[in-house]
Amino acid sequence: MRSIQYLASLAAFALVFSLGAFAKETNSGSFDIGQNAKIGRTLLKPGHYKAEWTGPTNALNVKIIEHGKTVATTKGHLKELPTKSPYDAVEFRSDKTQQVDEIDFNNRAEALVLAGS
Repeated sequence: MRSIQYLASLAAFALVFSLGAFAKETNSGSFDIGQNAKIGRTLLKPGHYKAEWTGPTNALNVKIIEHGKTVATTKGHLKELPTKSPYDAVEFRSDKTQQVDEIDFNNRAEALVLAGS
């Protein structure tokens, strides 16, 4: 009887810790660019990209990835939005430099603000 309780406890423990392996990655997000855009010093062509970031919320290291390869890096920080974004959106600076200012991700309440913004 005691071994069955031990086995059940061990199984429950393993299940709880394995759920983390299936959790959605929260330090990344996908987005599309419909025109030429600059991130840092890199000019990106229109296409589908993924942003990954590490570090503290106010001092992130950001990688932009296309087809599994890092194509740009920059610094940034997260900004809380008043409500969840209803779609992915890329905002550009207003100075006509094609520089990406902010990336909003579908159904997320935070936006990625890139360095220099």
